[in-house]
Amino acid sequence: MENMVTAMDYNKLFHTTYKGKKVFLTGHTGFKGSWLLTWLFQSGAIVKGYALAAENKDDLYNMVGGDELCSSVIADIRDKDRLNQEITSFQPDFIFHLAAQPLVRQSYEMPLYTYEVNVNGTAHVLEALRELQSPCTVIIITTDKVYENRETHYAYRENDKLGGYDPYSASKAAAEIVVSSYRNSFFNPASFENHHKAIATARAGNVIGGGDRAKDRIIPDIIRSLEQGKPVVIRNPDSIRPWQHVLEPLSGYLLLGARLKDDPLKFGDAWNFGPQKENVLTVKEIADEVFKIWNGGEYVTPPLHNEPHEAGLLKLDISKAVNLLSWNPEMNLETTIRKTVQWYKNASPSTARQLTLQQISEYQQAS
Repeated sequence: MENMVTAMDYNKLFHTTYKGKKVFLTGHTGFKGSWLLTWLFQSGAIVKGYALAAENKDDLYNMVGGDELCSSVIADIRDKDRLNQEITSFQPDFIFHLAAQPLVRQSYEMPLYTYEVNVNGTAHVLEALRELQSPCTVIIITTDKVYENRETHYAYRENDKLGGYDPYSASKAAAEIVVSSYRNSFFNPASFENHHKAIATARAGNVIGGGDRAKDRIIPDIIRSLEQGKPVVIRNPDSIRPWQHVLEPLSGYLLLGARLKDDPLKFGDAWNFGPQKENVLTVKEIADEVFKIWNGGEYVTPPLHNEPHEAGLLKLDISKAVNLLSWNPEMNLETTIRKTVQWYKNASPSTARQLTLQQISEYQQAS
């Protein structure tokens, strides 16, 4: 196994890999996209973002002044011609594709939209890649929900069967199949010297951290309730998830980009990024931890009638990323939640960018 890359090495490695390089980032106005944009900015990358607008003033992208961190294109991932034009004119060294409809419950309400964004949108990125003449390293972000989940304590590995009960999960599994097909058909690693394109997918889920304002996600729901002095409504308190701070998978994405660029034959594949084993807790346990750090709060569980199905148990096996990428999750659950709550308590339009950069720096310096 290669020497382990610790968080202390990330600052040097990411500057070496991304400084002065052109990075095309879809979904840059979203929660994870805004954190990744800020990290790329800190690493010296030249970023062009492509996403729908961040509509609310308290969205993370607006809080950190995202328009000052990149060249921002506000457009729809379903617009194939516009996306193609923006990618080919930019000639990126790297593409990180995060744009998605990311919510399970919304996928029940808008299934066709979810498939159009998550499946066709991914295909549109790969079609643009076919038009690109210069070398490019591509990381496609999917989710831990791509597996055919039987809701046992088995931890899913990258070669396990794909599936999806709900439209969101199925759309992301389909996106994985689309990526595999394009990689085999047009960007085969065996013929890398002909096309100079390298593609990998990254699977992570249940990410928490400061600045998330999405509906039907546990931390934003809790924070809104605490700010309003109301009990938080938790539908499924006993659901078990692998919880991780947003910086954990993002470090994996950036590390995967660096490794893939150096060795496209070895790393052009699917990768799980999950938390330490002890971070696999129930929704109720997560809420209790937030309440403890916030110094208050309570939750209520309403009677459920005809609710859409949501998985009650999901675990990931991250041994492939640990052993081959030399990636390791750094934060325990207490640190994960404390960092998240501190961000919400201390962030304002004048402090959010510096606070976000500070948490990135602290993560890189952690032992």
